[in-house]
Amino acid sequence: MANANFVTDSLLVGGGLARDRQTAAEQIYELSQAGVTHIFDARIEWSDEAFVRSLAPRISYCHYGIDDVGQRVPFEYFDGAVGFVNGALAMGGIVLAHCHMGINRGPSVAFAAMLAQGCDPIDALDEIRGVREIAWVAYAEDALRWHFSDNQALLTRELARLAAWRKSNELDLDRALRLTRRP
Repeated sequence: MANANFVTDSLLVGGGLARDRQTAAEQIYELSQAGVTHIFDARIEWSDEAFVRSLAPRISYCHYGIDDVGQRVPFEYFDGAVGFVNGALAMGGIVLAHCHMGINRGPSVAFAAMLAQGCDPIDALDEIRGVREIAWVAYAEDALRWHFSDNQALLTRELARLAAWRKSNELDLDRALRLTRRP
């Protein structure tokens, strides 16, 4: 029921809670039962922090929103997001990185966290897309710029690999939107 998918044993990506509060409460219960200890909310337009805290006070919640309008994501954003996610993971936590629909912002944060953990960029994208077929990870280029900021040659190579990955892994946005709106 929860709009979330495990990418690794301790990292999930997903979309927001249901609008209906009963269903949202059931989703929070399900996430708790799955062991989620931390939630990173990348939405600027909404936060469920108070609702989650009222039902699951043991879940640590970080609301650090950003727009999803195709802008460049500043390095400082990834510093904060990855700091929270990987800090929680280092303490043995299970983290959900999410946004509104789980297409761009949440998966991009998970991607950046995986990069910081030493994961190969294409392997990380494949892992995310493998469990969440609607993930496009629109800010992957910015995450690569952040992660490889001190190595221009490697950044150039990884941006080219990402472009090739995108070309062979097109996202049917209409289908993705239909999948997120299933009853």
